[in-house]
Amino acid sequence: MNVLRFLFFAVLIAINACQPDGKTSTSKNVFRYNETKGISTLDPAFAKSQTLIWPDNQLYNGLLEMDDSLRLRPSVAKRWEVSADGLTYTFYLRNDVYFHDNSVFLQGKGRKVVAPDFVYSFRRIVDSKTASPGAWVFNNVDRPDSSGIIALNDSVLQIKLRKRFAAFAGLLTTPYCFVVPREVVEYYGDDFRSHPVGTGPFMLKTWREGEKLVLVKNPHYFEKDSAGRRLPYLDAIAITFISDKQSEFLEFVKGNIDFLSGVHTAYRNELLTRGGKLNPKYARRFAMAVQPYLNTEYLGCMIDPQKMSGNPLLNRKVRLAINSGFDRAKMLKYLRNNLGTPAYWGIIPKGLPGYIEQGEGYRYNPDLSRRLLAEAGFPDGKNLPEITLTTTSDYLDLCEFIQHDLSQIGIRLKIEVSTGATFREMVANSKVQLFRASWIADYPDAENYLSLFYSPNHSPQGPNYTHFTDASFDHMYESALSEDDANKRILLYRDMNHKIFEDGVIIPLYYDMVVRFYPKNIRGFAGNPLNLLKLKTVRKIN
Repeated sequence: MNVLRFLFFAVLIAINACQPDGKTSTSKNVFRYNETKGISTLDPAFAKSQTLIWPDNQLYNGLLEMDDSLRLRPSVAKRWEVSADGLTYTFYLRNDVYFHDNSVFLQGKGRKVVAPDFVYSFRRIVDSKTASPGAWVFNNVDRPDSSGIIALNDSVLQIKLRKRFAAFAGLLTTPYCFVVPREVVEYYGDDFRSHPVGTGPFMLKTWREGEKLVLVKNPHYFEKDSAGRRLPYLDAIAITFISDKQSEFLEFVKGNIDFLSGVHTAYRNELLTRGGKLNPKYARRFAMAVQPYLNTEYLGCMIDPQKMSGNPLLNRKVRLAINSGFDRAKMLKYLRNNLGTPAYWGIIPKGLPGYIEQGEGYRYNPDLSRRLLAEAGFPDGKNLPEITLTTTSDYLDLCEFIQHDLSQIGIRLKIEVSTGATFREMVANSKVQLFRASWIADYPDAENYLSLFYSPNHSPQGPNYTHFTDASFDHMYESALSEDDANKRILLYRDMNHKIFEDGVIIPLYYDMVVRFYPKNIRGFAGNPLNLLKLKTVRKIN
């Protein structure tokens, strides 16, 4: 055991010895969590990552929201209707929803939300001057910058589509569709990112960037619990920005953080047993919640010869050889404590209609990989160029595992570790051969995953980072968008998923799990397959 590791566990022992009852001296009404990657903006127009979505979920509301079972339910809209032809959506708004108090409003009091606020918010997203990454949400809206999104009066909003799209209402639950007040956005301009005003259960108190973000209870929030008590229960949310995962874990064990999300190598073996259960030494103080997560972890192959000529991954059989050339089950067991499902069957994750376990899939089969390499013209990997796999440091262990297994069949991987911003820029602009990626559902429909392979969505304008192009796939995708029959749509999803599988466009790694750790004095902290952070119904007890 090296000195650093010895000191780490010595601190853990001291913490446990000094706090046998697990109690802390901090306020019971403040929920505290840490964001290791930092928060760059609180403007929902730019909420493209979980890091940004979590605080925005506390600050804002949209027309609709997803419950923890991923069912659509009203939010600012009390009800909605869809026309018989599926092209017109009409939303009827509540009359008791108010923006947070702010000095920009008359007498500093937040005003009532009306339908024109949604017209402004949605048109702002599609405005090229905003440069929101969420403009795609309205791609199927007919003239979204004008007559496609209109207010019939203060309480009725209407949206018109160009084509039927059964999953459209689900799109409106994304943070891009949260309502914001025009006068406040225009007053602050670019600084709205740090002066957010929404309708949510919490509002901004203070933000010292890189140090601490504090949100406090919105006393005028419109939602109530089943007993008629106004939400939220908490007085405040405090977010810190400790970048080191090991330090974050120590703060959690000391009682200074109320929540850990996911399992990191820095503390995985301390907190979990090999079988993926909570370490018994922590079972008295902490709870562990696990459920399926609509997140697929994968490696993406750049297969556009115009963007990257000479890439050996342009050869389909090389891609298929990689897919059969490493042991996903073993990788999950030793690197993720079995928290996840090996991804043998494509991009659609377990838990979504369209997912299907069909045949052997991409199970570990080195003999098959060797045969595919020989058929590709590279027997035992001879003359196969080295392939560069680009990743971030968080996934280095997975990439090194794959690198080792593939080396046994003659495939040489060179791993390049890049920082988050640089990595995203390289992937979006087709500067990498093979890249580690994940796709977390924006809304619970398999179309969200299959859009990654629709040819009009080629990056950097869209999320098709592999630049996969196939006319039959595009035809099925377009047919699914306008298919109202759920069973027929799911069959199309399965056919598209199988097409991606057969072409080996990606190397799926595993279908993820939502894993949360929190003190046992936390109540109402429910998880969901989108891993949304919902704190309006959370409370802390003594």
